[in-house]
Amino acid sequence: MPVFNAEKYIADAVRSVLDQSFTDFELLIVNDGSTDNSASIILAFDDARIRLLNCENRGVSAALNTGLREAKGRYIARFDADDICYRDRLRVQVSFLDSHPEHILVGSDVDYITEEGNFIYRHYCFAYTDATIKERLYFYCPFIHSAVMYRKEPVLAVGGYEPAAHTFEDYFLWTLLAGKGKLANLPESLVKVRLNPASVTMDEKWRGRRFRQLKRQTIKSGTINADQETELLQILREQNNVRMKAGAYYALCAKKFLTDSYMPRAARRYAAHAISIQPLRWDNYALWLACYFPRPIVQWLGRRSPNRL
Repeated sequence: MPVFNAEKYIADAVRSVLDQSFTDFELLIVNDGSTDNSASIILAFDDARIRLLNCENRGVSAALNTGLREAKGRYIARFDADDICYRDRLRVQVSFLDSHPEHILVGSDVDYITEEGNFIYRHYCFAYTDATIKERLYFYCPFIHSAVMYRKEPVLAVGGYEPAAHTFEDYFLWTLLAGKGKLANLPESLVKVRLNPASVTMDEKWRGRRFRQLKRQTIKSGTINADQETELLQILREQNNVRMKAGAYYALCAKKFLTDSYMPRAARRYAAHAISIQPLRWDNYALWLACYFPRPIVQWLGRRSPNRL
């Protein structure tokens, strides 16, 4: 679990791991230079399974690679500091990998929740079997990062997480792993994934066309050169502000409340927040207007605009 300034959520995240029905694990927490009370909250838990590593802030890929090198187990369950594991998450995924030695990674469906912890929608993976995952791998990211469990050795063999793949280090890794063994998703929700304004998770339409082009180029080639990394970082730095992140958060919640759960009243509230934060974005107004459409039209629009987190 990499942690950076997650004091609002870290206690619930840690507790959900410690309460797992499968108990033979270490909870390796990499504190990526947090400046809030995250570390003290973690240290307040009296459980020998917790290992806290304090590092300077070098980004999520560096934190994850530190965790990979330090981990004692042969399986790695990825998890974020603002998410919540369902009680049987580890038991189910360990059982799958134990009984399917040809598989090196397994993910699952997830339930997305708001910053406050309210249910938004269930994310159903677009592919579950190795064949269908690899068939579509270069079109959509097949896994929710914080819901995967994988064998440590194959990930170390491909070099771990690529630091230059900013915000899509997980997707880049999956493409490297595709030739090393079988991949799978389980058709059940094992994790609650929290959307919040401080998260790096963002609807990629807000990232812009050039970001999507660069991401697609690097995913297909399996390499990232210095010029591509520089351009990616420039785009992300320009977007790394409270207003941009908050606007993207409210717009994404509104879209998912509408198209995946069809809760138009909740969607309207979030769309209105997005408009108040980013009043010059026409797509916020289109989203707010769509909240008044009947369900069949909304579902049709949702199918025409697939989610690409």
